[in-house]
Amino acid sequence: MFSDADLSDDKFLCGKLRLWQPLKGYRAATDPVLLAAACPAEAGQSVLDLGCGAGAASLCLGWRVPGLRLAGLELQADYADLARRNAARNGIVLEVAEGDMRDMPRDMRRDFDHVICNPPYYPPGGTPSPVASRALAMRVEAVAMGEWVSTAARRLRPGGWLTMITGADALPDLLSTLGTLGSASVLPLASREGRAARRLILRARKGGRAPFRLLAPFVIHHGASHEGDRESYTPAANEILRTGGDLSAQFG
Repeated sequence: MFSDADLSDDKFLCGKLRLWQPLKGYRAATDPVLLAAACPAEAGQSVLDLGCGAGAASLCLGWRVPGLRLAGLELQADYADLARRNAARNGIVLEVAEGDMRDMPRDMRRDFDHVICNPPYYPPGGTPSPVASRALAMRVEAVAMGEWVSTAARRLRPGGWLTMITGADALPDLLSTLGTLGSASVLPLASREGRAARRLILRARKGGRAPFRLLAPFVIHHGASHEGDRESYTPAANEILRTGGDLSAQFG
């Protein structure tokens, strides 16, 4: 398990959440905040976070939508423990199970209204991180994209929603593995106006029948490049990343 000396104390949503994260290892940044903002969960509903890490996405969602029944599944025991600690620290109830989604722990084999996930999306190749936990968290080949989707679909109740953030190059695989999920919408995430989207958010509904929609890109930063210490988030991105706003309007 991580010792206190192994951890940094990080602010999310402008300090509305305080999360401990490992100094060395996988560290959450904007992806879980965007993921949480895109999930259309409502108070009283249940949410499963596949690969919850230190709990950033679940806790951002729990802060934005009080009254959710939150659960997380995490493969690595030290991160599962950290997710529990972060939940307790922020006064948000999060049930965390340790285990592999390909062999789902028995207490997680139930139906949920929502499944959220942020699968690894860095392609194979290059030099892996010397930190084993980070290398595992970033390995896209560790679990195929189709397994993330099929696991989520099994855990969703009829009419439930999958919300996923991943790399844009995963889109063909995602669309070919939706299976029982329909009413899919894809929101490309562009770093700046005119730049190619390198990430995307997918929302799909179990049993949904609405046609597929490719939405206009959501732009994170304004201007052509970063300028010193000047705030570079667009107003829309600032509302999400700083104040915990809702991305649902982008999905119509």
